[in-house]
Amino acid sequence: MTDTSTVLVVEDEPAIAESVAYALRREGFDVKVALDLASAWQQRAKVNLIVLDLMLPDGSGFDLIERLHGEATCPPVIVLSSRDAEEDRIRALEWAADDYVTKPFSPREVVARVRAVLRRSNTERDRKEAASADALRLDPLTRRAAYGNQELELTRVEFDLLQQMLTEPDRVFARSELIDRVWGDGFAITDRTIDSHIKSLRRKVSGAGAPPDLIETVRGIGYRISSRAQSIPPPLPPT
Repeated sequence: MTDTSTVLVVEDEPAIAESVAYALRREGFDVKVALDLASAWQQRAKVNLIVLDLMLPDGSGFDLIERLHGEATCPPVIVLSSRDAEEDRIRALEWAADDYVTKPFSPREVVARVRAVLRRSNTERDRKEAASADALRLDPLTRRAAYGNQELELTRVEFDLLQQMLTEPDRVFARSELIDRVWGDGFAITDRTIDSHIKSLRRKVSGAGAPPDLIETVRGIGYRISSRAQSIPPPLPPT
């Protein structure tokens, strides 16, 4: 069984680095090798997983993990270490390492750990993508909204109403409160006007595939949006 994922092996002992790289390449992985932190940082692009020694000539492997977590995306990390004390394992896992392998180790064991972590990572990514596909997304900066992969063509008022209700999912917003927050003082807006905007908003969101009860009417009071409609960050469909 082969794999086309790219693995970066960061290890300052050339013999260990080459044995791990050879075992991974035999299984079909693309492999990059770095002997220090500087080289690892230069080669980090488009890497699916990092096998990382903690003791490196120009610093600690924890420094690389910290820098990676400062970027938009961070690949999973399997730590290699000659230290097998419980506190070392706990520290590595607390720093968001995905697995911990102590030296000496079998290269075949590292390959098995790589496969397991990648499988787990891919499953989590697929789950997030599936959740995102059913999510209502709102970007206040660009004033764009979408449900799943379909962008919503909302009026200014519809966007503001949706944004307001998304600030507190499951909370009931009275019509008078929505009027105050969306229109502000000095506007003579009737309940019927609010109802008309909500009806149009509900039709557009439902037309994009959202559940019909996503925006709920609370009789005699106002409206609420279900917590299933948690607002999540972009990306939205391109214009």
